[in-house]
Amino acid sequence: MSNSEITIFVVEDDASIRFGLEEVIRAEGYGLLSCERGDVAIEEIAKALPDLILLDVMLPGKSGYDIAQELRKDGCRIPILMLTAKGQEMDKVIGLNSGADDYVTKPFGVVELLARIRALLRRSQGWDPAPGEETSEEVTKLEIGNAVVDAQNYEVELDGEMISLTPREMELLRFLAANRGNVLSRDRLLEEVWGVKYFGTTRTLDQCIAQVRKKIGDHGRDPEFLVTVHGVGYKLV
Repeated sequence: MSNSEITIFVVEDDASIRFGLEEVIRAEGYGLLSCERGDVAIEEIAKALPDLILLDVMLPGKSGYDIAQELRKDGCRIPILMLTAKGQEMDKVIGLNSGADDYVTKPFGVVELLARIRALLRRSQGWDPAPGEETSEEVTKLEIGNAVVDAQNYEVELDGEMISLTPREMELLRFLAANRGNVLSRDRLLEEVWGVKYFGTTRTLDQCIAQVRKKIGDHGRDPEFLVTVHGVGYKLV
């Protein structure tokens, strides 16, 4: 898929930052839509159905956290790259728990921003990964205990309920499933699922694991299927 066939939706209230993002996105050949208010963003996104959302945290009318949470609740699986001026780790964790797939902290460089955009687009659109960023073999259906994961539709069926997965959660499950029974280190999971250019911490991975466990019904005191190997990482059994 060429860049001209891809649309990115920017939600940013700071005019100077928004204009800068628009210039970068247009220079890469992507289609572009934007708005500056959180309280109209969900409706506009639903109309446009973009391929990726750049979402600021601090917005008039409704926060980026609330927007991401509402989109995921409504079953939206469009990748969300959250833009935040805050550097505290907990703010990033809140964003990821709200449904964002990745984040960049302002001020951010153009190279880093575009790398994260491309990584999210590759995973959500099923593009071939770039050299050094191979992820996992294709898994379309996966049974984990009472949960049935539909990788094509980014959904989990658990006890008759359909639960949406974010692209990042689905990619994590794909890679764990492709290496089922093997212990995977936190560093390797971050490199394979988040990409070799990822600059965050292992706390991001741990939070994503917690969300996946919750969605597959494996979030008790002693998870049975997505197991922690203390001091190393995780494995799917």
